[in-house]
Amino acid sequence: MNAQLNLPLLPTASDSDCVVINARCLLRIAESQRVVLVAGLPVHHYQAEDSVAEAYAMVLLVESGFAQQREVARAFGHSERTLRRYQARYAAGGMEALGRGGGWRRGRRRIAGKRLRAIETLKQEGLSNRAVAHRLGVTEKAIRKLAGPSKPEKAEQLPLAVKAEHEQPLKPPAPTDKDVRPSESASAEDHGGQRPPDVADGPEPPSISVDSDAADRSLDRMLAYLGKLSDAAPLFRDGSQVQGAGVLLALPALIESGLFDISRKLYGEIGPAFYGLRTTLLTLLFMALLRIQRPEHLKERDPAALGRLLGLDRAPEVKTLRRKLTRLAAYERADQLGAELARRRVAQRGHLMGFLYVDGHVRAYHGKHDISSAYVARRHLAMPATTDYWINDRSGDPLLVITGEVNTALTKAFPGLLAQVRGLLGDRRATIVFDRGGFSPKLFQTMIHAGFDILTYRKGKSRRISPRRFLRRRAKLDGNWVTYHLHERPVRFLNGKLRLRQVTRLCENDHQTQVLTSRWDLPDVEIAYRMFERWRQENFFKYMREEFLLDALVDYRIEAEDPTRTVPNPERRALDKQIRDARARLDQLERDYGAAAADNVEQRRRTMRGFKIAHAKTGKTIRKARAHLTKLLNQRRKLAKRVEIRDLSPGAVVKLSTERKHLTDLIKMVAYQAESDLLALLRPHYKRADQEGRTLLHELFSSAGDIQVSGSELRVTLAPLSSPHRNRAAHALCEILDSSTAAFPGSSLRIRFAVQPSPIIGLAFPGSPPGAG
Repeated sequence: MNAQLNLPLLPTASDSDCVVINARCLLRIAESQRVVLVAGLPVHHYQAEDSVAEAYAMVLLVESGFAQQREVARAFGHSERTLRRYQARYAAGGMEALGRGGGWRRGRRRIAGKRLRAIETLKQEGLSNRAVAHRLGVTEKAIRKLAGPSKPEKAEQLPLAVKAEHEQPLKPPAPTDKDVRPSESASAEDHGGQRPPDVADGPEPPSISVDSDAADRSLDRMLAYLGKLSDAAPLFRDGSQVQGAGVLLALPALIESGLFDISRKLYGEIGPAFYGLRTTLLTLLFMALLRIQRPEHLKERDPAALGRLLGLDRAPEVKTLRRKLTRLAAYERADQLGAELARRRVAQRGHLMGFLYVDGHVRAYHGKHDISSAYVARRHLAMPATTDYWINDRSGDPLLVITGEVNTALTKAFPGLLAQVRGLLGDRRATIVFDRGGFSPKLFQTMIHAGFDILTYRKGKSRRISPRRFLRRRAKLDGNWVTYHLHERPVRFLNGKLRLRQVTRLCENDHQTQVLTSRWDLPDVEIAYRMFERWRQENFFKYMREEFLLDALVDYRIEAEDPTRTVPNPERRALDKQIRDARARLDQLERDYGAAAADNVEQRRRTMRGFKIAHAKTGKTIRKARAHLTKLLNQRRKLAKRVEIRDLSPGAVVKLSTERKHLTDLIKMVAYQAESDLLALLRPHYKRADQEGRTLLHELFSSAGDIQVSGSELRVTLAPLSSPHRNRAAHALCEILDSSTAAFPGSSLRIRFAVQPSPIIGLAFPGSPPGAG
């Protein structure tokens, strides 16, 4: 006790070296010494470097009832969870337990003992540590600690199509432990931060199953558990009235899109798993076509019935599907996947790429995070939202979706969009159709020099044209007759440096809509038709929101935003509102003052001096309003118009994660493209295809059918539809699809389609009275 230091024991709450815990507990700090006082009496004394004594002091205050957990944790600079952990350790092992370091407990295995045998088996097969970690879904470091170092296996980047020189580079090929975002560290750990293995070109070879009963896949699930299976092989069994069997009609179009081949090259295998890459993609596609809009909606479906459509005993559950999406998103290859799908689409439908419709789609956000705002046109207000840019072909079908910077204006997003479009089209010249959001003469000039033509609305005021100068134009375009009243003339921008063609349409309500274009070779009626067909893209957005739930929030993760991005100064915006109000008040006062001067009776107040004396109160109010307005203008003059986002609140430097959303948007886009391809096949056999074609396809997808496996064929016979004319159209569609050689993904079973004939209604039964039926 002689070594005890003499410290002042009666501090006041205002001392700078004293931390107040609560009304009766204090923490006195003197150089490297700490003293805990209760009601002015010292109860514990320790060195600042002694973490065990500090932990004991925290436990002592809480266990003795002197202070609450929240108060102690705040005073000592720890979390309540840490304090509860100290209490549990002290109760279990006393002071010795408080001295245990943080991190993974010594002697505890990072890998369960039951998986050690699988590691030994894989190492005996010659696999590297990275390959074993990928199989087991752990990090390579965990395998290295158990099996020692090994020579890493060689993995090459997937050879993608050659990009144009001015195309922006895509994201890095695969995430590592160092460059994975903090919000996705768990995702990277699932696959060990490893690049997907190289996959041979060409279609996926048929998978093999060791199970003989399609209703019981226990052996395949055991192989997946042991790391011997990367994806379950589809195994079908005969059945009648299988619900949703009509969705198999979309398989030929889905296979033709190239999604399975491209994904296999980009992601490799995401196993070992029973539900691998192919099964995951097929499940998501079938969900989109069957209008199962969220993974949570799978809870309302029979997993065994949906599994029969996949060739499995049951479909994956919600948590399994979300885990697979997280693993795919961790590779950050959605941009490459979208670019390759678009290249395949251009190769298949190049004749529709002459006109490309570009527009941004704003998704409103209703969560708790503070993200940037954007103007939501359909709600006529600005609110927290994110913007995606879609590029559609001439028929209105989606070609590419791009997740741009946070709510970037269309004029600023165009350079990056056009670079990707040029990489898809090569040297082909295309006309870009967009709305007034991209109006900028300087941008027009840049686009024309880059080899693009423009077609957009004119923005701003312009001279009205006399209705007598409009001419009636009529033409047949895309199989439909169109009629417009048009006027055409050249216009110049940028001091005459840019010469464009202006086509003005006179509407029935005498409104004039002005269209600008650089296409001088097309007739004016086609220019107007292509511009007004831009509403196909708006209808596409509406359809995707309602049918595919395009605006759904896929996950709740956030990413760090660029802190140097500039935004309008919120303080200046608030001053603008005050200035508008001050000007409105000043104008009203001046009007009242002027009205009083006009109504002044000269016999009562012969001079202006007398008028001012009579209205001294009003004049004083006007002078104060002017001074207030001048003060506000001076304050606004000192503020910058734009500020960097890091200068705002720390919570504003975030944005919603984009990878999983981009990936699911691509899957929904492929599902929509498959619908469009089937609609094109159905159009010659169904007169109301443009009005009811997609409704008929929805009825086909959800209809039940018989499934029969015959040799190397998978026969799907659908139940008759609601009316004979629809049944005839479905029969014609099945005949067209039946002629294809498409096989079910992952198998060699060729798919054959048929529709049961409609029942004959109205025939009288034998022995029935005349007129019956």
